[in-house]
Amino acid sequence: MRRALIITLISAAALGCADRAEEPDRQAEWHDILARKKVAVAREASPDTRQVYADSVAAFVRRHPDHGRARDVYHRIQLEFADDLAALGRHQDAVRFYRAVLAYDPDNEAARGKLAASLDRLAVSREKLLLLDKGMSHREVSRILGKPIPGWTVSNNRRGAVLEAWYYRTTSGGLAGVYFREGKVFAAEENSHARIGL
Repeated sequence: MRRALIITLISAAALGCADRAEEPDRQAEWHDILARKKVAVAREASPDTRQVYADSVAAFVRRHPDHGRARDVYHRIQLEFADDLAALGRHQDAVRFYRAVLAYDPDNEAARGKLAASLDRLAVSREKLLLLDKGMSHREVSRILGKPIPGWTVSNNRRGAVLEAWYYRTTSGGLAGVYFREGKVFAAEENSHARIGL
């Protein structure tokens, strides 16, 4: 009786193992992804190559959320991407990525400081507006104020000249306007009464 019970248990265990799907080798998959990193961080790497690497890390983290090293790498990529967005003046987008990093790592001082800087760029102060000069280009204005939130720009063609208006929230709760003629600043006002994207 005892021998029959042992044989039955061994048979059941063997059948259970046979039914269980073989778990993929996560480490081999992770090493394949790390091999892509060498190509992605090379000086001559294209943005597409970097994006493929970032996407592969993100996909791996979705499949294996408990893989600590992969999560760390993924959040470092998010932080670098947020920095790139902030450098382009896309602070609204950068804020989302800084917050994602902080949701995972609330003690990340770099992300916390950069989030504060990007949030500061979302609403402009009088002091920042006073730094603008006539003749500044879009790029120069973006360095000081950041790029406007999508939908907060207007472009018109009048008498053969391209006129543009960029609108920003102000720290006082108002709406500031920066006006361009042929890509150069010709005026700015702290309290614009235009209603754009609101």
